[in-house]
Amino acid sequence: MRLVLTLIGSLAFAPAAGALDSSAGTLRIETMAAGLDEPWAIGFLPSGSVLITERDGRLQRLRDGRLQQVAGLPDVAAQGQGGLLDLLVPQDFDQSRRLYFTYAKPQENGAGTAVAHATLNDDETRLTGWTDIFELAPGSRGGRHFGSRIVEGPDGHLYITIGDRGDANSAQDLGNQNGTVIRITREGGVPQDNPFTDTPGAKPEIWSYGHRNAQAAAFDAEGRLWVVEHGARGGDEVNLVERGLNYGWPVIAYGTHYSGEKIGVGTHKEGMEQPEYYWDPSMAPSGMMIYSGALWPEWEGDLFVGSLRFDYISRLSGSPMQEVEQLRSAETARVRDVREGPDGALWFLSVIQGALYRIGPD
Repeated sequence: MRLVLTLIGSLAFAPAAGALDSSAGTLRIETMAAGLDEPWAIGFLPSGSVLITERDGRLQRLRDGRLQQVAGLPDVAAQGQGGLLDLLVPQDFDQSRRLYFTYAKPQENGAGTAVAHATLNDDETRLTGWTDIFELAPGSRGGRHFGSRIVEGPDGHLYITIGDRGDANSAQDLGNQNGTVIRITREGGVPQDNPFTDTPGAKPEIWSYGHRNAQAAAFDAEGRLWVVEHGARGGDEVNLVERGLNYGWPVIAYGTHYSGEKIGVGTHKEGMEQPEYYWDPSMAPSGMMIYSGALWPEWEGDLFVGSLRFDYISRLSGSPMQEVEQLRSAETARVRDVREGPDGALWFLSVIQGALYRIGPD
């Protein structure tokens, strides 16, 4: 696979195009990069370059049809579901040149989700000053449920999803960050208005808890945080996340354990939030964007979520929220990330195809 990456990086790549039927008409799918190894996240730079993380610990830059590996990353715990994971290009990147990453960090007792920032040089070939600003501690030896989406809020703070690390009951324990959304400053500090800063024994970074393994997060135009998380056997959830609330895992859930046994007390309990939407059977969600309406006004405000299991991109809309469309083609095989590009097109990563695609008007 690394040989393929080397060849692609040295040659111009001519995008191939296909078609996809949708409620907005026939759309054009272009292959923007191929030969990727376990791609996880996409980031758009003001220069027109596209950054792509690969789970094994590589960062690729796509520019003028060429892939080039960016230097300066640390070792990552590329085991199970862990590795180099999400990427954030903040709003002030033009001035700061700073990027943010989430990754599974090797630790003495296993691995834990970490957040770091680093500076990208002017020619976009190297990161310098890699600095960890948050680290889940203690981590664990399990290779599951790192969560790891990172988004920048309207308040300028960072919101990061952390999975329960395979320890379901820990998601109800405010004494650790497993199964939470955390909120930190851009330097890793704790904002004073976080909900549990004055709660004895609670981790002050926690913004919400009772999550299983959220691998999608985005803010809408109203400044609301949406999170999509993996359920067990059924019960993948779309949640509207608010300050200090408990989203129930593993006390309430839709679906069952993989063994078929009931989860917790059922689907409802006082003091625990209901999802805005859930899938049963599970579609294994990863990656989400909330569409601006730039190219397709009829889709403004809709959620687009990738499916790792059923090989499509889900479009959700309405109140109550419903899955109203499945964008499906040969290219949408095990979709890991979905983003809106600077021009309003839909970009997504396919793990099976090892490729980055762009969906635009035909």
